[in-house]
Amino acid sequence: MVARFLTLKLTLMGNTFRRSVWQTIGMIVAALYALGVVVTLVIVVAALAFAEDPAWAGLAITLGGALTVLGWWLIPIFAFGVDATLDPHRFTTFAIPRRTLVAGLAVAGLVSVPGIATVLIALGTAFAWVLEPGVLLVALVGAVLGVATCVIGSRAITTVLAPVLESRRYREVVTIVAVVLVVMIGPLIGWLTNGVEVSVGGDSAGAGGTQILPLFEQAAAVVGWTPFGAAWSLASTAHVGDWAGLVGRLAVALGTIALAWLVWDRALARALVSPPVGDGGGGKAKGLGAFGRVPFTPTWAVAARAATYWLRDPRYSGSIAVVPLLPVVMYFSAQGTGSFFMLLATGPFVAWILGFSISNDIGYDNTAFALHVSSGVDGRADRWGRAIPMLVMGPLVSAATVVASVWIADSWHLTLPLLGLAFGLLLVSTGVSCAVSARLVYPVAKPGESPLKSPQGAAMATIVAQGLGFLVTLGLSVPLFGVGIAALLLGGVPWGIATLVVGILYGVLILVLAVRFGARVYNRRLPELLQEMQSFP
Repeated sequence: MVARFLTLKLTLMGNTFRRSVWQTIGMIVAALYALGVVVTLVIVVAALAFAEDPAWAGLAITLGGALTVLGWWLIPIFAFGVDATLDPHRFTTFAIPRRTLVAGLAVAGLVSVPGIATVLIALGTAFAWVLEPGVLLVALVGAVLGVATCVIGSRAITTVLAPVLESRRYREVVTIVAVVLVVMIGPLIGWLTNGVEVSVGGDSAGAGGTQILPLFEQAAAVVGWTPFGAAWSLASTAHVGDWAGLVGRLAVALGTIALAWLVWDRALARALVSPPVGDGGGGKAKGLGAFGRVPFTPTWAVAARAATYWLRDPRYSGSIAVVPLLPVVMYFSAQGTGSFFMLLATGPFVAWILGFSISNDIGYDNTAFALHVSSGVDGRADRWGRAIPMLVMGPLVSAATVVASVWIADSWHLTLPLLGLAFGLLLVSTGVSCAVSARLVYPVAKPGESPLKSPQGAAMATIVAQGLGFLVTLGLSVPLFGVGIAALLLGGVPWGIATLVVGILYGVLILVLAVRFGARVYNRRLPELLQEMQSFP
């Protein structure tokens, strides 16, 4: 039966290649990337085997393995619905013993690019002890237990939290939290790194490098007794001859797997009888909302719906949540480099991001785009309707970011040039988005799904579409950069006013021309656009 689960998972993966060329290309790119990571890590670990101090190998494997387990356990909570090809609820009507079902799902859970990469990396860590055959065997046992901890623990957590994961309110909140964590992880690492340098650096850089090892040893000693790192620390414990510690950590690893298996089995039994159904209550009708407050024209109807998306769709609100954090990220970068250039560039950068955020608005519509086709919405009405909410919100956010950056950097004399660059880039990127989204559409998470979910085959299409849009925006923004750089170098209020005027006038010109171009492409490709929407997985 386990072999049948494995065959079924492989068959489902093979069928995805037949649905779209982009899915095949995306899977190949992901597999090549994972293979590169695996080969690199295995080579590094093998090199540690011949290092003067083999303690580094044990530290790296213990801490890296703990992070791997943590990723397997936590990522599905944020990126819910990433892999539901073998949803256990689909086997409810089959007379499959629950233990067999759990075993089959556990083995099938490894049949994916991340799963296979984890297995290869786990087995590759054993090369760190290739000079010690006894420790090598212990390392292989630890690798198997580590992979089992990853898969079984991940399945247990997602099955237990399934009723919560199905809640729409949870998805909206967790999306914002995930985006915040992803954006802030860089500044946090930089802050921690600076703290380590200050505390252990001493008077010379060399001294700091030699004193970091005890910190890692203390961390690994603690992590090795936790469910995250117990399995990965077995080899290093055997290397130092701590046999009592080896038995204790082996007991922690086996106990973690047994407990996770029991929790998964009980949760699966409950889920098969009472599967989660998500939010049961319907929302109360509150009238037409923004639709009832705009003129009865196609342009304003599209604008009202787009504004509603920005306020209520977590796929949009997640991208907005990043904007207030960018000045914080740039501030930490400035603290580390001693230069406020990146901080002052935050305003124009935020403006560019906001304008380009609507470059795939049609893709986010999904099948709802059929309303535009059936009602005969003209290209200009559609293009301007999607741009209006951005043209209302974007200048306010961009101006606030510019003012915050010059206030922190105490560079008020750069306010006008930076405002000119920000407004110009906002208008140019919005115009390019209106043109590009009528020609290049790529799959995104469907309404109600996790914004962090990436449909299979969407990676390459996303890279091509966004890369082309970035190059076009960069090329059209060259005049803005020229005037802005001149204003920053020469200084003076006249140059600041000139940058502001040129940025607004040039941006409006590009916006109008791009909307007209996008409208013509939209009218010509309307049936093809709908067909693409319906073909997305």
